[in-house]
Amino acid sequence: MTRNILSNRQIARAAAVVVVGFLASGVLGLVRTALFSITFGGGAELDAFYAAQRIPELLYVLVAGGALSSSFIPVFSRYWAKDDADGAWRLASAVITLASLIAGILAVILILIAPWFVPNVLVPSASPEQALLTTQLSQIMLLTVIIFTISGLLMGILNARQSFFLPSVALSMNNLGQIFGALVLVSIMPQFGLPRVYGLAIGAVLGALLHLIVQLPGLKPINAKLRFLPDWRVEGTRDVLLLMLPRVLGLAVVQLNFLVNVILTSAMLPGSQSALTTAWTLMFFALGVIAQSIGTAVFPSLSALASANNMEGFKDRLSNAMRGVLFLAFPAMIAMITLGEAGIRLIIEHGDWTAENTRATAWALAFFAVGVAGHGLLEMLARSFFALSDTWTPVLVGVASMIANIALSLLLIRVVGDPASLSMGPFAGLALANSLTTLAEAALLWLLLRRRIGGIRDRYILRGGAASLLAALGMGAAILLLTNLLQNLPALIAFGVTAAGAGITFFGLAALFGLDEARAVPVRLMQRVRR
Repeated sequence: MTRNILSNRQIARAAAVVVVGFLASGVLGLVRTALFSITFGGGAELDAFYAAQRIPELLYVLVAGGALSSSFIPVFSRYWAKDDADGAWRLASAVITLASLIAGILAVILILIAPWFVPNVLVPSASPEQALLTTQLSQIMLLTVIIFTISGLLMGILNARQSFFLPSVALSMNNLGQIFGALVLVSIMPQFGLPRVYGLAIGAVLGALLHLIVQLPGLKPINAKLRFLPDWRVEGTRDVLLLMLPRVLGLAVVQLNFLVNVILTSAMLPGSQSALTTAWTLMFFALGVIAQSIGTAVFPSLSALASANNMEGFKDRLSNAMRGVLFLAFPAMIAMITLGEAGIRLIIEHGDWTAENTRATAWALAFFAVGVAGHGLLEMLARSFFALSDTWTPVLVGVASMIANIALSLLLIRVVGDPASLSMGPFAGLALANSLTTLAEAALLWLLLRRRIGGIRDRYILRGGAASLLAALGMGAAILLLTNLLQNLPALIAFGVTAAGAGITFFGLAALFGLDEARAVPVRLMQRVRR
């Protein structure tokens, strides 16, 4: 069983692998987002595409994206803890088969009801033409659900067997498919009498296929024995389903918040949905590097430690992971607030994307940035409950968070921003509501988990977090000073010098404050990049 448990150093190395994967994927994601924005601007077509993504993403996330992987990995790990490889592969075969069949059935149903659901529920304030386009794009992208269901579970299997490289590459392959859609497919759609934005939807399907295909070679080294097995009576399948049910509810809560955002922005100025989604994408890039990489690396070990009832090891791994998340979250927050607009201008403000679109996206990004630490801790804390085979606690807390988020959203869009302005639109109220409720949700889960397992080395985490926040504030002051001093230089040079100065300032202050991460994080990343 110890072969499934990594030490803190091994987790750091595994996290470095995943970080590089997330960085590669994140850079490609930025390229993808920039191409979408440059090609279509922040107008109605891109709004329709981003709104249409919500339906297939909702279905995928509920069936396999987090629900099955989060409930599947702990059960799958138990079989390896008992050296029962045959049982593990029977379980994996049954889960993948049943999940794929369920995803296929639900996708077909949603394709059929989309002409009613989209205009009446998803974008009720959109024009008939906008609603029709959103419907058609949703129907195309629903094909990704089955593909991602299989691919997402393969990712869970590889991660559970401590294989992180190909799953991290898969993220990049998904972005490459979408980039191909933006660069190539968009331009040939008019030859078939179709709107150009169809190319983005077809590119999403291609990206899903690449996401699946690139992971297949990883099955041979772990001697995977997968087959078609539509049998819910296979031992362990019921345990996965029982763990999955509350997780489905929890993810439904998250997706409901996204749907509410789409519904509310459909009544705002054109470009509001694009600005909000682009800002979320930029924030999520940082979140992937900060938290998802660490969470992906530590989760199998937490599951194995929980199975072995090794709570001291569990607390040790979790405390180091949480402290590492805070070390990176605070400088990311400050950087997004102070450098967000300049970065967006350099990356995206070309083609049909206007300066007003840039200001609108930076406006939303600043409010999303407030919640980065909350999002990062939530990744660690929720996975800890899943490792303990407790999926109900995060769900119940998530339901409360959803209710608070919706209530705050309805309130804040009335007091934040100007309805007549895109650059400072009320959609920022949606971003602020998300940040505030995420911070509260993370704090409550922390409190509940420490009661559950008898503490999580709170002082160690909080001292590290406080030192990181102070270093980040010092970095923010350096950014403001450099921005003022370099304002007459070309934008790219000024941004590069400011970003470099910010990084040096943060790591220098962090080292001065005695944070070990100030030395360890850069060293591990550079070692991994060189390899």
